[in-house]
Amino acid sequence: MLWVKAFHILFVMSWFAGLFYLPRILVNLAMESHAAATERLLLMARKLYRFMTILAVLALVFGLWLWQGYGIGKGPGNGWLHAKLAFVILLIGYHHACGSLLKKFEKGVNKRSHVWFRWFNEVPVILLLAVLILVVVKPF
Repeated sequence: MLWVKAFHILFVMSWFAGLFYLPRILVNLAMESHAAATERLLLMARKLYRFMTILAVLALVFGLWLWQGYGIGKGPGNGWLHAKLAFVILLIGYHHACGSLLKKFEKGVNKRSHVWFRWFNEVPVILLLAVLILVVVKPF
């Protein structure tokens, strides 16, 4: 089970690298006015989104494997896991929101400012902090 845990952590970390970087590319897209630079940023964003989707799926698969292997979440004192899973659902939603925003840039219909994307860029940091505290401290 330790191998499964190691791979789960690896894929979660890698997925978060994408969740941190893709919104940063969106900030740059919202500020860009040159067509060539916009196309380059869109190419980077598309490739990153595809790759981070694979990483997300692998993180979820290894997480489910851990859950089944350890039987975590059953019985008293495992409320932290249910809270963590709620945050994971929010992260999956955030991931899909990134894809939706990317599609708007591809279609040329983005209406949001770079300032909005800078705030949007902070969401995964907050979610990671919440998950990390739940997993390490297990407050309930």
